[in-house]
Amino acid sequence: MSEVTRRAFIGAGAAVGGGAVAGGVAGGLAPPGREEPPLGPVVVRPGDPRYEDLAVRRTNERFRHEPEYFCLATTTEQVVQAVQDAVRAGRRVTVRSGGHCYENFVGDGAQVVIDLCEMSGVSFDRKRGAFAIEAGATLMSAYRTLYLGWGVTVPGGQCGGVAAGGHIAGGGYGPLSRRDGLTVDHLHAVEVVVVDRDGRARAVVATRDPADPNHDLWWAHTGGGGGNFGIVTRYWMRDPRARGDDPATLLPRPPRAVLSGLALWSWDGMDRASFRRLLRNYADWHVRNSGPGSPYLSLWGSLLIPGRQAGADSGGIVMPTQIDAGLPDAEKLLRDHFAFVAEGVAPPQFVPPLVRQPWFEAVRELSLGADAEQGRYKGKSAYLREPFTDEQADVAFDHLHEPGEISSAGLLWLLSYGGKVNTVPPEATATAERRSVLKALHLVTWQEGQDGDARVQWVRDLHRRTFASTGGVPVPGGNRGGAYINYPDTDHADPAWNTSGVPWSTLYYGGNYARLQRVKRRYDPRDVFRHALSVRP
Repeated sequence: MSEVTRRAFIGAGAAVGGGAVAGGVAGGLAPPGREEPPLGPVVVRPGDPRYEDLAVRRTNERFRHEPEYFCLATTTEQVVQAVQDAVRAGRRVTVRSGGHCYENFVGDGAQVVIDLCEMSGVSFDRKRGAFAIEAGATLMSAYRTLYLGWGVTVPGGQCGGVAAGGHIAGGGYGPLSRRDGLTVDHLHAVEVVVVDRDGRARAVVATRDPADPNHDLWWAHTGGGGGNFGIVTRYWMRDPRARGDDPATLLPRPPRAVLSGLALWSWDGMDRASFRRLLRNYADWHVRNSGPGSPYLSLWGSLLIPGRQAGADSGGIVMPTQIDAGLPDAEKLLRDHFAFVAEGVAPPQFVPPLVRQPWFEAVRELSLGADAEQGRYKGKSAYLREPFTDEQADVAFDHLHEPGEISSAGLLWLLSYGGKVNTVPPEATATAERRSVLKALHLVTWQEGQDGDARVQWVRDLHRRTFASTGGVPVPGGNRGGAYINYPDTDHADPAWNTSGVPWSTLYYGGNYARLQRVKRRYDPRDVFRHALSVRP
């Protein structure tokens, strides 16, 4: 694939990883069997040679974080003290775990940035009977430890460099979500540093147990997004259906192996009618195969559609797909999937043969690491309950065919969703959207020295025209299911780009926003933790 398309894929990979809005961290007392970390708290101010490294430790280079100081913490106690010091001094505090974010929620106006990259432990907590994941732990490190240690995993994102902190708080999804649900569907408990009305910082543990007096705080972290209620210092993960205390049975076991394949369509010969059919076929397949009894629940893939100029170098439109290789008819299921999507479209070029890999090897190969994610990007998301209309497909076709380098840096990405995700009632977690079968991303990327404003304008126009019938945004209803808070887009709160009359909070939280506001008023009454799309008290 071309360098432009590669960077588009990488930029969107941060999205698939789930993003990391400020606010998810893990720490506290070291888990059993782990020594107390020697680091921290470390305060780094301008002039310190480490400051520049911390200022650039993020994956979206659109933004630069330049607070009065960074504070690296490794325990919950250190986070409590860091928050207390900032509040007492009247300084605005934000938090960073993995550094992935579509918007400038960490750096915008922050005077103190609490960085949790060193809070990266993953262990089994026998007292709680659940796996403890600190918020600075990357998804790849969590997958590795959970799998090699106990043969289990969580259904998280494909971008290995995303940290658990923001990923889990915003809902979290990935290649196993159709089979096992969202990451937050396995959230057992969460530890959060909050600030009360008197300005006192303290750590609170909130659990899934409805009798827990802090249960609402747990609920808010099942999709309410990071940076809203406090600083998460640790998550505990456990399948709510699990029984007993054997760690090997308390989270999903991944497939022993996956079978994967790839289809390519050249832009040459891809006329408007074929493009419409391709998008409709892909969505129709997901509509038909996302029920709880579908044999396809372990199938996951994406349809990556770069601008035509980039596509000419990359081979065109790409559809990587994988399925549990242990299914008796895995190869037939996968080939039938490809055939369904290709029906009536210009013949795809398959990359033969289908590839069988051990699960963790496939995870590592699929993963996009943080060190590979460079450049600047602007992304916009939508849940899809049904296929794009022909008019919406035409908007994408026209935008991706525009001449020049801007459209070549653009991308439409459709990602598999639904399945087990949609078996959970919308009010059971803060993740309200439980009807969609695809996630859609509109994305544009660029490098230093290129015209970022023109590229942002391009993706804004693409998104607005796609949802022109609903005020330029994916208002829930019809074929739309709103937007994903881990792919935040401040344009959704801007009346210049959202003319629907529907508030941004409805796009991201549906009918759950009022409850999130009640949680906000109780646990962050001073609005200490806030950003451009934070829950308003």
